[in-house]
Amino acid sequence: MPKETKNITKKTIKPGKKIETSMVKGLNTQILSFIDQGVKEITIDFNGVEEIDSNGVGLLIGAHNSLKCCNGRLKIKNTTGRMQKLIRTMHLDKYFDAAA
Repeated sequence: MPKETKNITKKTIKPGKKIETSMVKGLNTQILSFIDQGVKEITIDFNGVEEIDSNGVGLLIGAHNSLKCCNGRLKIKNTTGRMQKLIRTMHLDKYFDAAA
């Protein structure tokens, strides 16, 4: 993992195959830590993500809201298939950038 510096304004998180209840606390801690460091843009890389539960969706919305409060933004990249359909169906793409 690269060294963290206060001048970094963009970060990417790669959560793995699932974004679910058991992971949410750790991911949320990581996101809030980045925001405290002054990161203004956080990208969640969905490459390989196969499942997301309601707590995972709540995490994305919470991350979006936390970043919005400090003039930042949340981006989602590498969404494919079911994940892309889920994001569109739930209208989450209205809250943050979600690119394939």
